[in-house]
Amino acid sequence: MSSSAQDKAKTPEGFTKLKFKRPPKNSAGLAALASAVTQVSKYMNLNEVFRLTSKINQKGGFDCPGCAWPDPDDDRSSLGEFCENGLKAIAEEAQNKTIGSDFFAEHSVDQLAQWTDFEIGKSGRLAQPMYLSEGASHYKAISWEEAFKKVATQLNTLDSPDEAVFYTSGRTTNEAAFLYQLFVREFGTSNLPDCSNMCHEASGKALSETLGIGKGSVTLDDLYKAELVLVVGQNPGTNHPRMLTALEKCNQNGGKIVAINPLPEAGLIKFTNPQNPFKLLTGGTKIADVFVPITINGDVAFFKAILLRLLELENVRGSVFDWEFIDNHTAGYESFIEDLNRYNFNDCLKASGVSEEIFDDVFHLILNNDKIIICWAMGLTQHENAVDNIRELVNLLLLKGSVGKEGAGTCPVRGHSNVQGDRTVGIWESAPQAFLDKIEAKYGFKPSKKHGYSVIDAIRAMHEKKAKVFFGLGGNFISAVPDTLYAAEAMSNCNLTVHVSTKLNRSHLVTGKEALILPCLGRSEKDYQKTGLQIQSVENSMGVVTSTKGVLEPCSDKLLSEVAVVCGIAHATLGSSSKVNWLAYRDNYKLVRDDIAEVVTGFEDYNNRLYNPSGFYLPNGARFRKFNTSTRKANFSINKLPEWKLKNEELIMMTIRSHDQFNTTIYGLNDRYRGIFNERRIIFMNRDDMKMRNLEAEEVVRLKSIFKGVTREAHNFKVIPYDIPKNCCATYFPESNILVPLDSFAHTAKTPASKSVIITVHKIS
Repeated sequence: MSSSAQDKAKTPEGFTKLKFKRPPKNSAGLAALASAVTQVSKYMNLNEVFRLTSKINQKGGFDCPGCAWPDPDDDRSSLGEFCENGLKAIAEEAQNKTIGSDFFAEHSVDQLAQWTDFEIGKSGRLAQPMYLSEGASHYKAISWEEAFKKVATQLNTLDSPDEAVFYTSGRTTNEAAFLYQLFVREFGTSNLPDCSNMCHEASGKALSETLGIGKGSVTLDDLYKAELVLVVGQNPGTNHPRMLTALEKCNQNGGKIVAINPLPEAGLIKFTNPQNPFKLLTGGTKIADVFVPITINGDVAFFKAILLRLLELENVRGSVFDWEFIDNHTAGYESFIEDLNRYNFNDCLKASGVSEEIFDDVFHLILNNDKIIICWAMGLTQHENAVDNIRELVNLLLLKGSVGKEGAGTCPVRGHSNVQGDRTVGIWESAPQAFLDKIEAKYGFKPSKKHGYSVIDAIRAMHEKKAKVFFGLGGNFISAVPDTLYAAEAMSNCNLTVHVSTKLNRSHLVTGKEALILPCLGRSEKDYQKTGLQIQSVENSMGVVTSTKGVLEPCSDKLLSEVAVVCGIAHATLGSSSKVNWLAYRDNYKLVRDDIAEVVTGFEDYNNRLYNPSGFYLPNGARFRKFNTSTRKANFSINKLPEWKLKNEELIMMTIRSHDQFNTTIYGLNDRYRGIFNERRIIFMNRDDMKMRNLEAEEVVRLKSIFKGVTREAHNFKVIPYDIPKNCCATYFPESNILVPLDSFAHTAKTPASKSVIITVHKIS
């Protein structure tokens, strides 16, 4: 009997041979080198390793398919402009095995679903298009022409274009993303959910309201020149390791660094630059001057306490606030101060879980410095009050005048390598009307003005059978989204699910009635079209657009580029009625960039500017104190403390990545920086919380969340004692996504509240 969609979506609940030891207080160094060498030697052809490493993130090379951390504008490291996890990403993409019809004939969908996510990902690069017919147990090979025809037939028989969902992963290039959204809009819908909906959507909403642009305002050079950098809700040592080099340079220039996070992370304690022999010998650089062990979702409370103390001193002695900036560049100060005065300092500090001694250390650094940068990631954006979290950070920067000047500003650190670029070129379910007007003026069709589905909305629409076709351009949707079992049911309700991918993942096993896997070129592979070898482009986390060009021959002659896949489906679906010459775009990507230059602000003379070895910066008004808000100024905001309260026995859980992981991609089973080896089904708990529940280290437990009357359970997790604030705990995703409610998300942004899930922990009887 075939397994249910829910069974296929679950990660296997068995254990491996767990080992754990005291977490290290240093990051990178020789251990990072050894880990990277192990990965590439095990999974890649060694003769390709040197060709790749000399071109990763180099001028004229290819952009790492991992994170979106920017490359230096000037010289890149001759030893390699990449990190340990960047090499793991390359080893994953350029792995030395391929899988095609023989592999899928041997392994049924049900059998593959019993594998771990690590085993699925390491099965090999997808080598040819595959099709799963209704009721079938095995994928079978299909030609590209037939695959395009099946997609077109399903789309064209829908009662409405709004019955289709078109998801995008953040690894998609600017060219492919622009064409994808163009096809979707000409098809007649705005259903363009993407991974931004699950990560930094709250940042975009908050920054757009307050500073007039949904991106950060700083450059890499600003980080070097900052007097104070606050790293909040972020673990750069695992998620953006090259950021540690920038923080090290800030430190060497006299800047101070504060780490604010529930967990002490090795990367923010000490960093041994593996490219610096002196540092390898002497033990590295201390990164954080102060570590703030904040309670989960205690950020607004902590920063409100900072604001209250600053206001108190301003009222006594003056000169604490930057009045020139406030008077000339901001709006809403009086209302903000009136609301701030409603709060009590002691109540806020208590709610943050931070001691007064640590608070004082941070406060005096903020008080005595004006060039302040605040960096953050998912630890702030995946809460119901996520937008408030970001806006409160902005309030602090505005009081200090720390926006729009050298060494100061906002720094949301993005995940996937082009997630920011995809939004810039139009992957947006609620695109502004000005952008849609430019599409209409250029192409002659009228895009739908109706806002489409975000990720949360799309899952609900599929579950309610309002959406019948799911198309995913990259990503591992089922493992990335919250509420795993509900999402699996939603996917299984579709008539057709389609995934454009480089390698196998769990989403290929949780299917609609029919399913297609369409294999595409990786970032590291050469892209040949009729007009020759193509280049593409991406935008990094600080708004710099750079070229990317692969260096390896494709691992299979049956792969297409993402651009070619999008153009092929658009041509098959829209046919002669289309106002777009899709086949010309497929043959020559310069034509795509010419049209992006006409439609998207900031890309003027795109093709010529792209040949600048360092790329080019997109416009950013906040960087120059030009605030494109409704008031034409930077706006103070009013933000509430989160209102949730824990009952007896309840904990607040956050989902996290292991060090051998990037988003849903599992590189291995170790979390070296937290002392965990050979296991992922882990719950990190405070020792006092363990004692209160009579739990021992490595004891097996089940986890339960109840939200709005719905109970969700996750089984077989081992308890690990850890330095985490009382009443808090942490688990890895995607294993614990099953506990995250679909209808718990950030107000106005709809990012899932994966970092504040209230759970109970139960012994296995």
